[in-house]
Formats: sequence, structure tokens, C-alpha cells
Amino acid sequence: MIKFFFLMPIIMCAIWVWYLNAHNYSLKEGIKGFTYILAFNAIFIGFFVMMIYITH
Repeated sequence: MIKFFFLMPIIMCAIWVWYLNAHNYSLKEGIKGFTYILAFNAIFIGFFVMMIYITH
């Protein structure tokens, strides 16, 4: 399951790019959203990796 964690931020960023394009925003205007997506995913993935090692 860990090997698929890298897909989550890629999929979320792709959805964000689609949203920006659909509403005629540039990628530069959406940079704050990318930051939030990457920070959320780093915390989320870090939590689950920590739980895997703690419970192993």
C-alpha cells in the first residue's frame, strides 16, 4: 500500500489543474492550492507511514 502513496498528490494536483483550467485561472494563480495539496499529503502520508512502523 505504501507504494501507492505517491499517486495521491499527483491525482489531487491533476484535479486542481483541471479546476483551474475549467474556471480560466492560470497555474500561477493556483500556486497556493498546490502548496496546500502538497502539505496535506505530506502530513497524511507521514502519519500513515509512522503508524505502519509503530504497529509493525
